Amino acid sequence: MAKKTLYNKIWDAHAVATLPTGQTQLFIGLHLVHEVTSPQAFDMLRERGLSVAYPERTFATVDHIVPTATHHRPFVDGQAEEMMRAIETNTRDFGLNFFDFGSGRQGVVHIIGPELGLTQPGMTIACGDSHTATHGAFGTLAFGIGTSQVRDVLATQCLAMEPMKVRRIEVNGELGPGVTPKDVILFIINRLGVKGGIGYAYEYAGDVFKAMNMDGRMTVCNMSIEGGARAGYVNPDQTTFDYLEGREYSPKGAEWGAAVERWRALASDKDAEYDDVVRFDAAEIEPMVTWGVTPGQSVSISAKLPDPVSVADEGERKSMELAYRHMKLKPGQRMQETKIDVAFIGSCTNGRISDLRAAAAVARGRRVASGVKALVVPGSMQVRKQAIAEGLDKIFLEAGFEWREAGCSMCLAMNPDKLSGDQVSASSSNRNFIGRQGSPTGRTLLMSPAMVAAAATAGHVVDIREFSLAQGRG
Repeated sequence: MAKKTLYNKIWDAHAVATLPTGQTQLFIGLHLVHEVTSPQAFDMLRERGLSVAYPERTFATVDHIVPTATHHRPFVDGQAEEMMRAIETNTRDFGLNFFDFGSGRQGVVHIIGPELGLTQPGMTIACGDSHTATHGAFGTLAFGIGTSQVRDVLATQCLAMEPMKVRRIEVNGELGPGVTPKDVILFIINRLGVKGGIGYAYEYAGDVFKAMNMDGRMTVCNMSIEGGARAGYVNPDQTTFDYLEGREYSPKGAEWGAAVERWRALASDKDAEYDDVVRFDAAEIEPMVTWGVTPGQSVSISAKLPDPVSVADEGERKSMELAYRHMKLKPGQRMQETKIDVAFIGSCTNGRISDLRAAAAVARGRRVASGVKALVVPGSMQVRKQAIAEGLDKIFLEAGFEWREAGCSMCLAMNPDKLSGDQVSASSSNRNFIGRQGSPTGRTLLMSPAMVAAAATAGHVVDIREFSLAQGRG
């Protein structure tokens, strides 16, 4: 295992025992719970007469099944209402903190954790959701887990895990115009592959990540899982501390200074040893868009779509051929001018205030193209409140976007927000799998929030750099 890395320091600090299987019994500092993967876990506790071991370390919210057109109860979808009632009952019966609509702090689980200051450097974090890697932006080890593991963490606050290797991914230099954190992670996944990170935790480092704000770092870490990694993280620094200071659950008073001193020491040492190191030049990265059915099937907006014939790996070649059939695209095409039917801005990847600001900057003074349905879904009630205070909601509404309540929305279509038929969606979310947005024939193009907003108003995919120039000339 890599030595003197943040991964190594946190792992060792939370290791309870080495199991006969060779796995590590790891203590989990923070357990986040939502309504979809927890009902069966709580039922298992009841069947065994168990309680939650550390209720003060467990926090719940609702996000996946929440309708975003209105939060009015009961939900029209009977199954969604049943899940809502289940988490209300479970959090009450087991004495857990629950951020529901009435709390004013409901939202996507990976957005509310950081914004409330629950997510802090040096923690181990678990949640029954694959995108728990998001929290690694704060210098944590954060893992997505399954329902049986949710049960285990509730009952014991521990998780049995295989040790991982650590790959350091450096991106040095300065990003060009129109290039965002979403483009950075799509570029990395494109280069390393959707299976390239299997067995690894990714440490993101270099000039680009040092310059990123916390929202951007969260976007990158969020999609580590799309690259096959079990976790992704950025070493904590002053940007991290500035974000956390004063938040609801952050240390206060004298405890704050002690916490910052402790957090600084967690960063990987200069002489840390890694299992692998990969370096990229920021100048190589352009605005990105996916064209296929995995997050790795992407291209720079100025590039032509790849030819499967040129790919040596048979599995990848077949995946590309499937993608072309499903997406109704052809090798050699460019993604610019690809028409869209739906534009979605939101998700745990890009539903934060900086994402909404970037999209609003594009939407201001423009109108959503005829025939395009465009949704803006804040990632939390607090993000929504802040956006309204800044007047972003008015910009979106005047441009013809729908302004929604907080939730996961069209990212995964476990709620009323879904594609129909073979609609094409420009989406700021994290996955473009077949059926991911609710229709088995729907087609998803992943891109940054600004690119989504530009596509919504143009009616087709555009190069945000040219779009911005056009706006300037206007």
